Amino acid sequence: MSTSGSFRDLRVWQAGMKLAREVCSATATFPRPELYGLTQQIRRAAVSVPSNVAEVKGRHSDKEFAHFLCNARGSLLELETQLILAEELEYLSAAEGKCLLALAECVGRALSGLINSLRGVPREHAA
Repeated sequence: MSTSGSFRDLRVWQAGMKLAREVCSATATFPRPELYGLTQQIRRAAVSVPSNVAEVKGRHSDKEFAHFLCNARGSLLELETQLILAEELEYLSAAEGKCLLALAECVGRALSGLINSLRGVPREHAA
């Protein structure tokens, strides 16, 4: 793992930050009673993705790097579940939900690609 550069240079971090901003914006219109419920859970999961990516930049081994990237992927899957629920509860429009889930999918592909490259998985065998 290269220790040069900043976590801010990582495309996966940049994509995660974009997703987190979009999620925070979209949840601003959620019902007030959800402020400390689903709204807070969704925002925490969204912020956790780029936060875990940033944290890995200070690690010294590919194994540690992959571990924190897996944590980011776990937060991303949690976020996707919560976004689907928010759409089903009609807190998000179908268009908003589709847009946010598409962003999440892009971040997920980037995370998986980076994890697989750290583990030495050839592209054609990557999940």
